[in-house]
Amino acid sequence: MSDTPNSSGTVPPPGLAPSHPPFPIVRILYSLGYGVLAWLVLHILFFLAVVQVVMLAINGRLNEELKSFCLTLLQYEWELLAFIVFVRDEQPFPIGPFPKHA
Repeated sequence: MSDTPNSSGTVPPPGLAPSHPPFPIVRILYSLGYGVLAWLVLHILFFLAVVQVVMLAINGRLNEELKSFCLTLLQYEWELLAFIVFVRDEQPFPIGPFPKHA
């Protein structure tokens, strides 16, 4: 007998189960909290869209500062959703940094 594995090389030693990563319960809990935050940010974005339409109706042009702020919030919403659906591993604000739009 030799110490080399058999031809497949994938069978674990007797008595040991194949290992897999632990269930990410902490990440799930963070995702639930970020989900509530994403829901709030989405409603804020809808409210700011209405404010922008009112500004357009009154002034005849868009408010550039509000437009810039909405772009930053939209990027933040993306970061929240990307973390929730496991596209991104870095935690968004308030644990990570708040996004800066380009």
